[in-house]
Amino acid sequence: MAGIYIHIPFCRKACHYCNFHFSTSLQLLPEMVNAIEAEARLRRSYLSEKVDTIYFGGGTPSLLPETAIHSIIQLLSQLFDINPHAEITLEANPDDVTAARLRAWKEAGINRLSMGVQSFSDSSLHWMNRVHESAQSVEAIELAQAAGFRNITIDLIYGIPGLSDERWEQDINKALALQVPHLSCYALTVEPRTALDKMIRTKKTADIDPETQARHFNILTRKMEEASFEHYEISNFARLGFRSRHNSSYWQGVSYLGLGPSAHSFNGSSRQWNVANNSLYIASINQGAVPYEQEILTPVQQLNEYVMTSLRTMEGIDLNKVYADWGDDKKNALLHAAEKHLASGNIVQTGNRLQLTTAGKFLADGIAADLFSA
Repeated sequence: MAGIYIHIPFCRKACHYCNFHFSTSLQLLPEMVNAIEAEARLRRSYLSEKVDTIYFGGGTPSLLPETAIHSIIQLLSQLFDINPHAEITLEANPDDVTAARLRAWKEAGINRLSMGVQSFSDSSLHWMNRVHESAQSVEAIELAQAAGFRNITIDLIYGIPGLSDERWEQDINKALALQVPHLSCYALTVEPRTALDKMIRTKKTADIDPETQARHFNILTRKMEEASFEHYEISNFARLGFRSRHNSSYWQGVSYLGLGPSAHSFNGSSRQWNVANNSLYIASINQGAVPYEQEILTPVQQLNEYVMTSLRTMEGIDLNKVYADWGDDKKNALLHAAEKHLASGNIVQTGNRLQLTTAGKFLADGIAADLFSA
């Protein structure tokens, strides 16, 4: 099964921490919808597998007119072999959610909502430069549930300067009280050339504190375990049956097609990424050419990608797969590299799988780098 990702590069406001590609001017939005549909036609041969997931990401896809969402889904259904029970996700900001829009989204085929809540604290939302307030998040979630959306996920951010352990625990408790079946929780990161990066360098705000973030992560994992959520990927928690099928396909190395400026595509042996410029993207598509760069992955790169993505999941690295796809030498080298992390308790070996412990999950990127093959 394959996936399709559609990048909608528009937002009403720039969050201080965000480094995704987007524009706060909506002037090109109608042309962008036409270009994305044209790219889908140009790339209809990229996927040969049945498509199991469609994901509208961004940016802020909930800024799209409901008719545009319906049009894109209808076109994809004509161009690709879409699973009748495909997971079709729309990222939505709470301030965009209304009862009328929810009905229109559902009629268009959206069956999963990903809400950019980020925090239930107005002071944290103001610090992040978010558009919405916490009351709008609660209202949006309740409206979605009343409209019949069972498959809802929300994003939360921890490790924000000034966010106390108690306030963070309140955010988690609020999500649980609202009976949201899936949470994606991320430690705040400082990306280059963002407003947050400049604010920290100019001493207008405190830098992030790794010890606070580690504490917040431990609170999160404890609370979610107590609530019987699966910690199925480092940043993702789900009630049984509510894992993100689309994001899981990334971690499992499944093929996916990315449409829109800055969107990435992957077919197992190569990776492509579209130009991150709205005007250039539209102009190129209008001339019948998809503006992308490509990287052909070597066997070692493919192994390292597998190590990096699978290690993030609760299933971990399958040593049988490493042996079958890359050979006995690579499997043994991987086991040798893992020895110090097994000894420290950051990794456990269960049968033929290497899995991160709770302590190891907070150090995942560094551990993965240690396990990479040369």
